[in-house]
Amino acid sequence: MKQMRIFQLLGMALVSSFLLTSVNAMAPQKVDFSGEWILNESESELGEGRFRLSPEMNVKQEGNTIMIERSFTTRNGETRTRNETLTMDGKENISEGENRSSTTTVNWSDDANSLTLKSDLVMSRQGETFEAKTNETWTLNENGKVLTIKSSTSSSRGERSVTLVYDKK
Repeated sequence: MKQMRIFQLLGMALVSSFLLTSVNAMAPQKVDFSGEWILNESESELGEGRFRLSPEMNVKQEGNTIMIERSFTTRNGETRTRNETLTMDGKENISEGENRSSTTTVNWSDDANSLTLKSDLVMSRQGETFEAKTNETWTLNENGKVLTIKSSTSSSRGERSVTLVYDKK
């Protein structure tokens, strides 16, 4: 009787182990956006204006965190770099800077093949406040060698949609 009970427990442990392994194997593998990216202007749909367009971007993805370094040219012709470190779990990432604050959430698609970044930006300049809401969807193509970012921004200045295509360096 005691030996039968041991076999039952071992059998249940074996089945439980198999089920846990199967569930983990079925979880979608998240794509990795890490790399140095160069804007491919001929493949991109830039629309009007190139203000704050990032010709180069560096991305480092580790675990549940993504670090994004974007370089851009200001209206004055100065090159600036903006660094963001964001969690990819749907929680708010709050960033405060000189005359600006932003709140960004990052979520994976159900199939773990794309990321959605939603940002609310508030800037103050010369006594005026400017607000913008941006929605970006990131996907990888061509075996991870091409990053496509579909971006739409809504602000008091109107709506703007662009598709940015970056080639991996």
